Amino acid sequence: MINFRYHVVSITAVFLALAIGLVVGTAALNGPVADSLSASVNELRKDNDQLRETVGSLQEEVTREEDFARESAPLLLGGKLAGRRVLVLALPSGEKHVDGVIEMLRQTGATLTGRIEIQDKFVKPDNSVDLLGLAEKAARPSVSANGLPGNSNGVETSSAFLASALLDRADGTSATEQDRRSVLDTYSNAGYLTVSDKVTGPAEAVVVVSGQPYVDRDSAQKDQAVVTMTEQFDKAVPLVVAGSGSSTGNIVQAVRDDPALSKTISTVDHANTVQGQVVTALALIEQIVDKKAGPYGMGPGATLLPKQPE
Repeated sequence: MINFRYHVVSITAVFLALAIGLVVGTAALNGPVADSLSASVNELRKDNDQLRETVGSLQEEVTREEDFARESAPLLLGGKLAGRRVLVLALPSGEKHVDGVIEMLRQTGATLTGRIEIQDKFVKPDNSVDLLGLAEKAARPSVSANGLPGNSNGVETSSAFLASALLDRADGTSATEQDRRSVLDTYSNAGYLTVSDKVTGPAEAVVVVSGQPYVDRDSAQKDQAVVTMTEQFDKAVPLVVAGSGSSTGNIVQAVRDDPALSKTISTVDHANTVQGQVVTALALIEQIVDKKAGPYGMGPGATLLPKQPE
């Protein structure tokens, strides 16, 4: 008869056998398995070292290319826009590279009439009505609200109004300094823009500095508002968009996809790099001197450099 003691002995024997098997198996395989794992680890370590070395080499190459572009800038740009007046409009997405763009514009000898930072509030859909009223409120004797776009698009109306205050006009007139300052103060106090560098007079060309498109729930409307603003400034003077990337929603791509805008607005899709900042200045030279526009950078259909005027 099988009793409890028999079960205990049987179970003990089973576990003892398992233990002996593990010890014997480990002893038999320990050498080959350990050697194989050690070899794999060493191989992975070598691969990692090689990848690290490759990344370091690529980073050094990028740095040298940027240094080359920066040191070549005076030869490519020096004095080619001497005496020309340029306004810079910076969107929040272009904040990181606007200083680099301005540096290259100065290399051309151009006079910076001002640097204005357009705030997110300007392109928010909910503020359209307020922008319509603000254009009426800010009107001054030499900056009239008459003749502005007759619709309910506040961004379009205020952009056209600001362009009239900040740029040369087709009839040869321009806003007075006092009226221009008053208009800017009205929009600045309302939180729609910030004047980073004092505006010294009307401009004959504009560079819009942008970055990646919006990604929030109102992104489509905001991206379109940026295009609308840019279009209004382009109607008055030559304009270059210095952007970053050419993805969907990006102002660079929006301009390139528009048959009309692509004929008058130059686009640079890598202005976040030193090379792109040099190309931005070259594109502005082409706009002012040759009155030509084109797509430049790394995106589809873009060329690396504009043709230089003789």
